[in-house]
Amino acid sequence: MLFVTGHINYGGRVTDDWDRKLLLTLLKIFFYTPDICNEKYLFSTSTTYIIPPLTTVENYRNFIEDLPLHEDPSVFGLNENANLTY
Repeated sequence: MLFVTGHINYGGRVTDDWDRKLLLTLLKIFFYTPDICNEKYLFSTSTTYIIPPLTTVENYRNFIEDLPLHEDPSVFGLNENANLTY
C-alpha cells in the first residue's frame, strides 16, 4: 500500500527527492502503521485529530466539519514555526 500511495499516486507529482522522502515518512508514521487500528491512537499530542468511534455516517460528517480549517503543524510532527515558512 505504501508503494502504491507514495510512489504511484503521489510520487509522480512530487518532483523533489526531499519532498518524496517526507511524503513517504508521513505516510509510514500516520497512515500505514498497525497502531492506527487502536481506538486511542492520536495523530499528534493534540486531541483534536483522532480516529472517531465507529458510529453513523452523520456522526463522521459532523466530526469532519468540526475540524479546524487550518491544521496545527504538530499534526505532521512539525514545529509551530513551520507555519512561518509556509
